[in-house]
Amino acid sequence: MAVTADDIAVRRVYDPDVRDGSALRGRVFLVDGMWPRGVRKDELALDGWLRDLAPSSELRTWFGHRADRWAEFRERYRRELDDDPEGLATLRQALEHGPVTLLFATKETEHNNAVALRDYLTGALGGT
Repeated sequence: MAVTADDIAVRRVYDPDVRDGSALRGRVFLVDGMWPRGVRKDELALDGWLRDLAPSSELRTWFGHRADRWAEFRERYRRELDDDPEGLATLRQALEHGPVTLLFATKETEHNNAVALRDYLTGALGGT
């Protein structure tokens, strides 16, 4: 099955349309390693929290959401994902049944692990 970017929505947990559920498509997964600050667990309609798919603490700290490190971050993160096929199985299975929404907490909406994970799953980072 080919997965496209249209199959995977990437949304920030703090956006009002995420909090009220109107922006969520299909199964919904938080893909950050830490729970979002100021959000109660019952406020998000999650199908799962895939913290094991978040970048390692070392990689996240090194990256610091710096746009000039984006390409290198994506490559390093891809290697981490390649080493965790079991963690990816949940997302791949969900995608077999319809669209998926990946949630993240950072203010950076273009350079974050959820975007890189979507690219990985669609093959843009070699994840297929």
